[in-house]
Amino acid sequence: MEQIEKIRKQLEQDKEKVTDLKSLNDQRVAYLGKKGYITELNALIKEVEDKKTFGMEVNALRKEFETFYEEKKQALEQLALEEKLVKEAIDITLPSKKIKRGSKHPMTRITEEFEDLFVSMGYTVFEGREIESDEVCFQKLNLPKGHPARDAQDTFYLKEEYENYLLRTQTSTAQVRAMEANQEKGPLRIVCPGKVYRRDEDATHSHQFMQIEGLVIDENVSMADLKGTLELFCKKVLGEKTKVRFRPSYFPFTEPSVEVDVSCFKCGGKGCSLCKQTGWIEVLGAGMVHPNVLEMSGYDSKKYQGFAFGTGLDRFAMFKYGIPDIRTIYGNDLRFIEQFDRLEDTK
Repeated sequence: MEQIEKIRKQLEQDKEKVTDLKSLNDQRVAYLGKKGYITELNALIKEVEDKKTFGMEVNALRKEFETFYEEKKQALEQLALEEKLVKEAIDITLPSKKIKRGSKHPMTRITEEFEDLFVSMGYTVFEGREIESDEVCFQKLNLPKGHPARDAQDTFYLKEEYENYLLRTQTSTAQVRAMEANQEKGPLRIVCPGKVYRRDEDATHSHQFMQIEGLVIDENVSMADLKGTLELFCKKVLGEKTKVRFRPSYFPFTEPSVEVDVSCFKCGGKGCSLCKQTGWIEVLGAGMVHPNVLEMSGYDSKKYQGFAFGTGLDRFAMFKYGIPDIRTIYGNDLRFIEQFDRLEDTK
């Protein structure tokens, strides 16, 4: 028992020596380690007469040390945390540096707007290929070799082993891919935005630009369905007061075909420099899918009908954001892109 009291007194003295976590850990080893003071007391139990009392005192001493250890450890850890917070404190009174954030490109904005609109109407966004075969880009769209309508589109062909491939001239190629991928040859409703390539280069045309193509195939589809879809589309994008006009036209892959005009959103149809004093602006082409196109992609043209429409996303972006030159869109000038964030902030 004298040995226990001796160690208890020593413990009271050693408690005062603990100033950090390292010295505390040293005390834990000194008292509870393999050769620690309290550990060695357990070896004396067999030598004393009142083993029960001796054992209870040893356990009480162990518990006293463990309580001291846990309380001191928590206190030292809290102190260390507070010192770290003081050392790493940030002076919030200092002026902050302006964080430059990214900005969505106007083509990304208009593409997402169109996709959201058509998805809400039940369409699926279909990813087409930019490199296409001559067969898909022309032949399966009712443009056989030698067809005069190819002249306006023949463009970037690939050489050598890829001589029969080219950069697609229109997103209509997605129609063929989607119809062929539909193994059941049942109803289909897709919209396909993407890049296309032609040999154009001026203020309103570019050798690379963006189109969006829509295709609906089902039983009993008519021009009335196409007309209703395009009227809704134009009003949602350009405003509810927009008027839509259909003019007969010709496209090899649709029959009948139409050009679609909208009332000039700048002058309200009165006539201005934008609409060339006509009051109308041409925005897209459309029509009923030609039976030959349906048959070449595996559809029964006697059972199914469809309509398709396509427009330039660049043109809508130019109309919506007042961009005078299409080449500005692809100029990679950050000052041009950043202004659209400011436009959104004012809404």
